[in-house]
Amino acid sequence: MKTRALLLLTGFIALFAISCRKEAINDPQRPEAHDHRTVSAETTYPGFPEGFESGTKGAYAAGDVTLGSGTWNMDNALIGNLATDRKNGAKAVRMQNTGKITMKFDLSAGADQVSVSHGSFGSDASSTWELWYSTNGGSSWTKAGSTITTNSTSLSVATFTIGATGAVRFEIRKLGGGRLNIDDFTVGDNGPGGNPGGTATRDDNMGMGNPSNASTSDPDNYLMVKTQYALSYNNSRGTSNWTSWHLSTAWTGSQSRCDCFSGDNTLPSNFYMVTTSDYTGGGFDRGHLCPSADRNANATDNAATFLMTNMMPQAPNNNQQTWARLEEYSRTLTNNGYELYIIAGNYGIGGEGTKGTANTIAGGKVTVPSRVWKIIVVLPIGTNDASRVSTSTRVIAVDMPNTQTVNTQPWGYYRTTVDAIEQATGHNFLTNVPANIQAVIEAQVDNGPTS
Repeated sequence: MKTRALLLLTGFIALFAISCRKEAINDPQRPEAHDHRTVSAETTYPGFPEGFESGTKGAYAAGDVTLGSGTWNMDNALIGNLATDRKNGAKAVRMQNTGKITMKFDLSAGADQVSVSHGSFGSDASSTWELWYSTNGGSSWTKAGSTITTNSTSLSVATFTIGATGAVRFEIRKLGGGRLNIDDFTVGDNGPGGNPGGTATRDDNMGMGNPSNASTSDPDNYLMVKTQYALSYNNSRGTSNWTSWHLSTAWTGSQSRCDCFSGDNTLPSNFYMVTTSDYTGGGFDRGHLCPSADRNANATDNAATFLMTNMMPQAPNNNQQTWARLEEYSRTLTNNGYELYIIAGNYGIGGEGTKGTANTIAGGKVTVPSRVWKIIVVLPIGTNDASRVSTSTRVIAVDMPNTQTVNTQPWGYYRTTVDAIEQATGHNFLTNVPANIQAVIEAQVDNGPTS
């Protein structure tokens, strides 16, 4: 919680930043909604996460075991405590053949998301398994997410989006392969927060990797790491190649939008420093990459989003409508207990603004892109984020034309694969995620909700 002194200080900073840095606005800028949600602990059921520490079952034969969360039936499964069991703590479930572990009780408030730690027992071969859920006391079952392949002797976390309301119970079904360890079964209910994981935090803005191996030695792939976001700046184009940021409710608040567009004086002196006047009369918006409303916890954070290194020449209808709706949806996810890793950028030459098509503005110093793209990794609030990405993690990728007619379609129309954006840009995304998981999630087109 902020102290009264800190609130007074941030208020002073806000007034100072606005009075010192605010510049005239000569082109339309979209309004951005502000998130007034305070950061709070996530809601999980009593007894969860289930770590299987309180139960004892030493044989694979089918039988019930009483645990901290309730009674589970385990078939072709036991509770293992060997050094070769992959576990957090002293115990974990060990499954063989086509084993099952099944809750024999319902959770009353539904479930928004489930996360499960999993690893290969000993030196056993890889295995496959699935999570299923029932909303009618076990009479029928529905598969959640994708089939998971476990091939690591270190615990990984698989995350499943459920969205069930009312009574729900879960079952893990092993499909085959070597023996499998299961631990830390976590269920987030549909109450306030809705997901497992604890308190929202501010995490590494490049937590999923450096897509272009940007460094400070290449003027057209120049790495700039700020407190609020990181980016690869392209001096030849006058925009970033990509901007990367973490988003959770720890980054958002009620600070007013400062509209204090300004050049970025942290650029090397031999770079051209784009100013807000370079966009004046060009027919394109100063389109935020990291949005103002994603960084409105205090005046300093918000002002950082108005640096011109965080802008791209964007068709007004794209910026103010289709792109804006995706930004708003992202903040809706954080209000529902998720944290996001977002990477956005542009490529190509030539867009359509209010004055028709153009390849550049500012006398050729700023390139107008033909396409704008964004990648969003969606996780329940937690820690060790890159290690929690699984083949069931939701990844949203969009690639939109930078035109005035883009607003005729909702943002979901422009969904594509991460692989496709990699091919178009030459970047390599999500490099901090294990390669076998990347291969799955980067090839999928998101089909989740859009509002």
